Amino acid sequence: MTARWTPESWKTKPVSHMPTDYPDARALADAEDELRTLPPLVFAGEARRLQARLAEVEAGRAFLLQGGDCAESFKEFSTDNIRDTFRLLLQMAVVLTFAGRKPVVKVGRIAGQFAKPRSSDIETIGDVALPSYRGDIINGMGFTPDERTPDPARLIKAYHQATATLNLLRAFADGGFADLHNIHRWTLGFADDAGYAARYRELADKIGESLAFMEAVGVTPETHPDLGRVEVFTSHEALLLNVESALTRRDGATGEWFDTSAHMVWIGERTRRIDGAHVEFVRGIRNPIGLKCGPTMEPDDLLALIDVLNPENTPGRLTLIGRFGADKVADRLPRLMAATKAHGKRVVWSIDPMHGNTLKASTGYKTRPFDRILAEVRGFIDVAESEGVHPGGVHLEMTGQNVTECLGGFQAVTEDDLHSRYHTHCDPRLNADQALELAFLVAERLKSGRVAAAEAA
Repeated sequence: MTARWTPESWKTKPVSHMPTDYPDARALADAEDELRTLPPLVFAGEARRLQARLAEVEAGRAFLLQGGDCAESFKEFSTDNIRDTFRLLLQMAVVLTFAGRKPVVKVGRIAGQFAKPRSSDIETIGDVALPSYRGDIINGMGFTPDERTPDPARLIKAYHQATATLNLLRAFADGGFADLHNIHRWTLGFADDAGYAARYRELADKIGESLAFMEAVGVTPETHPDLGRVEVFTSHEALLLNVESALTRRDGATGEWFDTSAHMVWIGERTRRIDGAHVEFVRGIRNPIGLKCGPTMEPDDLLALIDVLNPENTPGRLTLIGRFGADKVADRLPRLMAATKAHGKRVVWSIDPMHGNTLKASTGYKTRPFDRILAEVRGFIDVAESEGVHPGGVHLEMTGQNVTECLGGFQAVTEDDLHSRYHTHCDPRLNADQALELAFLVAERLKSGRVAAAEAA
């Protein structure tokens, strides 16, 4: 990895999980050229600010909440859906902040999470075989030759949807929507409506008491405007390298290259080949980056990838996102955490409890049990504490919509319920109630760890 890097040097490496069957190569090249002329979606200063926040996570002084859609779609794009997912992220962050006594860095899987790697290039139904659906940025869900044909015009449409999404997020973040009192009122309504156990209501009440005290001493959004604003960042998997490189710009102040499609991008479990195109591209951009770590990863493989992706050992540069499954996290994670600690690697450790816990219900729907998701998060925290590593964050596929895609939770979604509101374009997501319930439960676990550490000290 000593060769000179450019935004296009990935083309000299083996490429995987990118479509190669565009019927019109000229139209694809034209779309890529157009992306190179369009304005950046985010700016270098914003990406640097996220890296500084993640350095605080790495140091154990903050917590990372990363969540959003499995795969954004054109059909479900609306102000309401963006608002509801943003609101859910804020609610979860407040609960986690209060319990953990640490600021929460909020990063959405949003404004760019359009493409998904697939296990097979071909989907077969009956005696008909067509290209697999790879996300709205590439082709359509409909099982027809026309829908499944990759269309370069979708690259441009995805860019403009990401632009509109970012505009809304920035307006919500700065325009008073994120007022702490609003967030608490929404969360209190959730606790009441769901009829949760007294411990959830107790935590919600304590948050309310803290806000009332702040107001009594004159700390309000009117006297302290920052209480009505939040900082939120965007992220997605850097899968379509032709899009990522087309949106990569050189920072005029420093000469460094930034992928301006998002504040943070990550490499997936299927594309982390050390001599592959995805690692080659991501190593050269200065954004904070993520790396998915699954059950097949060995410590030596991880250390080699860290040396390539973060050779200067910069805090906040690299987030390791475990995705093991509830039944494997206790076995596979300790060696990886021990290796990063023993070698002094400055990395954030986070957990993706979604991808390792996917199964097919008897009704044929792909789903994820809430109990297994929770078990993997708890297992992650247990391992981190035993290894002396900060359990830095969680990475969730979730939506603010009232979908029925994951089993369980307090509302007890069953296999028979899945068909009623199964709207995902790819993988099953936690709905708003399930995600917020998970935040309460993780908050309890973080609080118990904090109390135990204080008592031990």
